[in-house]
Amino acid sequence: MRIALDSAWIAAVLLVSVRLGPMFILTPVLGSTEIPVRARVLFALALSAMVVSTMHRAWGVDLSSAAALVSAAMVELVIGAALAFGLLAALAAFSFGGRLLDLQIGFGVASLIDPTTRSQGPLLGTLLNLVAIAVFFAADGHHVLLRGLAQSLDRLPPGTALANLEINAVVAQFGVVFASGLTVVAPAVFALLLLDVALAVAARTMPQMNVFIVSMPLKVVVGLLVLALSASYLLPAMQRVFDTIPRYWDRLG
Repeated sequence: MRIALDSAWIAAVLLVSVRLGPMFILTPVLGSTEIPVRARVLFALALSAMVVSTMHRAWGVDLSSAAALVSAAMVELVIGAALAFGLLAALAAFSFGGRLLDLQIGFGVASLIDPTTRSQGPLLGTLLNLVAIAVFFAADGHHVLLRGLAQSLDRLPPGTALANLEINAVVAQFGVVFASGLTVVAPAVFALLLLDVALAVAARTMPQMNVFIVSMPLKVVVGLLVLALSASYLLPAMQRVFDTIPRYWDRLG
C-alpha cells in the first residue's frame, strides 16, 4: 500500500497545532497540570488535523526554506497566545473579583492551592474560578472555542503576516479583567461598603465599642450571605463575561 502525504497539509497541521499550543498551556480550562503533556500534544495535533481537513482550502504556507517555516511558526505562536489571552482574561476576571471580595471580607491572608495550576490562589477567587470553568463547559463553551479557532484560521490563515493582528484588541481586553470581575461580585462588595460606612459611624458615636473585633465576624457573615443571595444573578453575569471572548476574537483579526 502506498501512502502519499501532502507536505503543505502537514505544514498546515503543524502550524495550527502551534497556534493551539497556548490554549493548552496558558488557560486553566485546557492547561490543567493533571493532563499529561504527551496527551495534550497528541490531542492538539489530532484536533489540528481535523480542523485543517474539514476546512478544504489552500493554505498559503511557504515551504521554500526552513527559515520561512520557523518564522511562520513563531507568528502562529504569537497569534495563539493572543487567542488564549481572551479566554485567560475572562477567567481571570473571576479570580480578580474573588480577590477583591476576599480583601473586603477579611480572607485576604488566606489562600488555597488551585488544583488546575498547582499555585496558590485567593479563597473565594478559586471558588468562583472553579464554578466558572464548570459553567463554561455546561454552556458549551468548548464549542465556542472550536468555532473561534475556525474563524481565526479564515481571517488569519497559517502563513499570514503578524501585521494583520490587531494589537489594540489585546490591550482593550485587559479592561475585561477589572470591569467584569467587579460586576460578578458587585452586590457583595456594595453591601460590605455600606457595612464599612455603618461601622465607621458606630465607631464615632460609640467609641467604647471595639469595632475591629465586631467587624471581622460581621463582614464574613454579611459578605457570604449577600454572595449566596446573589447566586441566582451570578450565572447571567458569568455568561456576559464569556460573551466577551468571541467579541475579542472578532476584533483580533
